[in-house]
Amino acid sequence: MSPRNPRDDRHRSRESSWPVRRAPLPVRLWRWRTEIVLSIVTGAAVALVAASLRAGEWWPFLALTSTVWFPAATRTGRGWTIARLRCLASRHRIHRVCMETPLHTRSGRLPLVMRITPTAAGERAVIMIRAGICAADFRAHAEEIAAACLARRVVVTRHPRWANLVVLEIVRREAEVPPGLSPEFERVYGGIGRTPRIRDGAVEERPEDGRLPRAA
Repeated sequence: MSPRNPRDDRHRSRESSWPVRRAPLPVRLWRWRTEIVLSIVTGAAVALVAASLRAGEWWPFLALTSTVWFPAATRTGRGWTIARLRCLASRHRIHRVCMETPLHTRSGRLPLVMRITPTAAGERAVIMIRAGICAADFRAHAEEIAAACLARRVVVTRHPRWANLVVLEIVRREAEVPPGLSPEFERVYGGIGRTPRIRDGAVEERPEDGRLPRAA
């Protein structure tokens, strides 16, 4: 266990933990952005279908049901949907771990999950950490994050240039993970240092040269 984990400090009391303050409205909207957009789209679609049915038109209802049931009837569609739902759940579980552990500042500010996407092994989350927190703190609490996300383990890496960006590899199953980030990730966040490759149940370390090959 890392010495940065407060469980290693025998003299640390429960009362010494820092309370988490209520986040500002823009931050709360950012954390729930996916759910808000889905609610707006779903509400608009239901209102459109209801208005069309009152007007005697059936094609919007058929289009909506086809859009919902066609992905559910295919294996690829079900896998895509389950992977995105796991990303949503993992994002909120990461926030919860940051609240329940010292992964927040003395003023109670939590790190921001900038983006989380599914991978062959699980999920990959890019996190912007606050002043007073570093990647070593996330490594010290990797077991707590893995337990909260119901994963096998969590591998933490940091950006070679910007230390306020941390990548969490949430490993749920043994799979071949591409050594680099997707082109969309690298355009926004740049290369993320050492991204682990899972091979034969072990994490294969890569040289930290600041550059990554493109992921397929």
